[in-house]
Amino acid sequence: MPRVFLLVLVGGWLALTSVASDRLQAAGPASPQVAASGASSSSSQARAVLDKYCVTCHNEKLKTAGFVLDTAALADVSGTGDVWEKVVGKLRAGSMPPPRRPRPDQATYDSVASWIETELDSAAAAHPNPGKLPAYRRLSRTQYKNAIRDLLALEDLPKELAIESLLPADSTASGFDNVADLLFVSPTLLERYLTAAERISRLAIGDPAIPETVDARTFPIELPQDAHVEGLPLGTRGGILIRSTFPLDGEYGVEIELAGREPSEPEQIEISVDGARVQLLTIGGEKDDAPVGIGDAYLDGPRTEARFPMSAGPHAVGIAFVERTQAVYEGLRTSSRRSRGWQPAFAAVTLIGPFERRGAGDTPSRRRLFVCRPTGPADEAPCATKILSNLIRRAYRRPVTDADVQPLRAFYQAGRAEGGFDAGIQRALERVLVSPQFLGRIERDPANVGSDVIYRISDVELASRLSFFLWNSIPDDELLELAIQGKLKEPAVLEAQVRRLLADPRSISLAVDFAQQWLYLRDLKDKRPDPVLFQAFDDGVRAGLQHETELFVDSIFRADRNVLDLLRADYTFVNERLAKHYGIPNIYGSHFRRISLAGSNRRGLLGQGSILTLTSFNTRTSPVLRGKWVLENLLAAPPPPPPPNIPLLQETTPEGEALSMREAMVAHRANPVCASCHARMDPLGFSLENFDATGRWRTLAESGEPIDASASLPDGVKFDGIGGLQELLLSHPDQFVHAFSEKLQGYALGRQLEYYDASALREVVRGAARSDYRLSSIVLGIVKSVPFQMRRSQS
Repeated sequence: MPRVFLLVLVGGWLALTSVASDRLQAAGPASPQVAASGASSSSSQARAVLDKYCVTCHNEKLKTAGFVLDTAALADVSGTGDVWEKVVGKLRAGSMPPPRRPRPDQATYDSVASWIETELDSAAAAHPNPGKLPAYRRLSRTQYKNAIRDLLALEDLPKELAIESLLPADSTASGFDNVADLLFVSPTLLERYLTAAERISRLAIGDPAIPETVDARTFPIELPQDAHVEGLPLGTRGGILIRSTFPLDGEYGVEIELAGREPSEPEQIEISVDGARVQLLTIGGEKDDAPVGIGDAYLDGPRTEARFPMSAGPHAVGIAFVERTQAVYEGLRTSSRRSRGWQPAFAAVTLIGPFERRGAGDTPSRRRLFVCRPTGPADEAPCATKILSNLIRRAYRRPVTDADVQPLRAFYQAGRAEGGFDAGIQRALERVLVSPQFLGRIERDPANVGSDVIYRISDVELASRLSFFLWNSIPDDELLELAIQGKLKEPAVLEAQVRRLLADPRSISLAVDFAQQWLYLRDLKDKRPDPVLFQAFDDGVRAGLQHETELFVDSIFRADRNVLDLLRADYTFVNERLAKHYGIPNIYGSHFRRISLAGSNRRGLLGQGSILTLTSFNTRTSPVLRGKWVLENLLAAPPPPPPPNIPLLQETTPEGEALSMREAMVAHRANPVCASCHARMDPLGFSLENFDATGRWRTLAESGEPIDASASLPDGVKFDGIGGLQELLLSHPDQFVHAFSEKLQGYALGRQLEYYDASALREVVRGAARSDYRLSSIVLGIVKSVPFQMRRSQS
């Protein structure tokens, strides 16, 4: 399609997003339920406690940390809700008063916090506030990818057409990339969307003139190739399984490049399609005692290629070495990157095609799009209208009007004149894929609602909020139809749909995408443990660590378990390589399987190598990073940012002898500027010191001395090791559930939470407590909350 033509038609895009993104005025959400425990404390009693323990520092004269309590009124907390929500947070966390200052007993903590919460919740119930969300927000890259998948039945795209290749990564806030305020549109991004629309529409339709696609995959040097790869035929080792969508029936080729020189012994390479062998290549055979190079020659090794027929649509193409007997590699089979020096390995694999094109074939995307086929010229226009109406109903996530279809008819006619009926549908599809109504989520104020009014969003808008929360994608036909009928807001219908969406396989996006962002798993690819100190750590281990955590979180979400199992579950998922890394015996093969951890120290998230590696430096562990991670992600009580000019941690004595981490941190905390925050963080991190910087269990520290994993909090509570930390966290289950729910609610809303969201969040946690803290109870609480179901009209 001529790009200038498209740009003119969507030229209003930037103006639309600019106007629609004017931020709505908002003040805060509500929760009608009142806290039960400690509600007997009166305003005067609460004020007396605060005056005794808090006002001595937080007053108009000292203004410690910029926080003043002596003038903040308790009689009407709604006027200073931001202040009192901070007070509640500090009281619930027990972080104030600071160490070595007089502190109230736990009963007083709970009584005062509960009384303030009751007052705040009552004020929020009287004045509900859904918070601030823009009227228009662009889909995140992940949401766009999933929307393309569900709209066009395109599960796996060739690498050069993959969404990650076509669109840049989104900006993040607190680890999350679906924050509406950061999902802006620039002219450069719009150009990328135009390119994506053109390429994806040609693939979906099966354009006979589509250019040859190239799906090139390179193998990292650190990726071992000495074992079977999950998904490839049994009896093979190394290699790769490429899942991709092929545009046409025809011939396709594969180009294979080996690492280093031609192998001296004959090696066979098996090429398979959907598990069935289609080619068997033989390479090597000339005697050569020179080792296979992995340096500069790594990507300049011997090459071979093959061609084979393939039908259009999704296929899994496997390229792997045929496994040889153990005797051939006696003593040489190892998971180390050094195995490249003994066994031939792949450096790169490239799929190319199609050649000798034979037609568009019968693909899932064509079946999804072509809901009718014209039998003659007279049928073409009505059939095109039916196809386009069905398409934009799902793409725009709302009922379709003739005004929606009319602009697409011009695109259809232009394509029809150039290349026939299919080309016309392709041209119209391309236009749909760059429509602001597909690329964004629009929530319009009703015509009969005045300015600055709190109102319930429409059922159609609720359907999109729900599907993008639980699937990161567009509503399916059942959800959308209920919304169009106006039935989705009915409590029983809404709950049934929430449970249906959670049970659908697409809800894996909730577990995986949320876990990646909440736990910062996406940062694992950038961790590079020192190769001398941690020789067994390679790309295979790194990938395994992330996959373990994703499978673990999904298992709890999928089974609708108590979310406290994220901390205490006595099972995990490993394959042979990861099991060896952990020192777990009798696990063989590349596939991940669930294993029991009964009697092990690895229960829950805190025992998983992904978390332990992320919270370490490249050469050593870090109690500070680990303690900070626990405070931020498991307790929602992050420490303040570090002050400037903090002295570096001294890891050796003046004589050059290595210090244990505990000795180094004791010296570091001698600085009064550092002591206050480290008193909270360090004990949590020290309890995890039995795990090294890659998550392996150890008993000796870097200094060679036995690990001391005992710890003591500022309030005098003592615990020992990961087991003690887990017991400590589980002894106050509401704190972890509150922190988890806070992260999940921010993810669901697509914005960072503010103080006025606290009442709704407390109601979510109370409701979850009545249902054994099951995931579904937390999700339902969020979906039924004021911030999720309501918004404020624009001024």
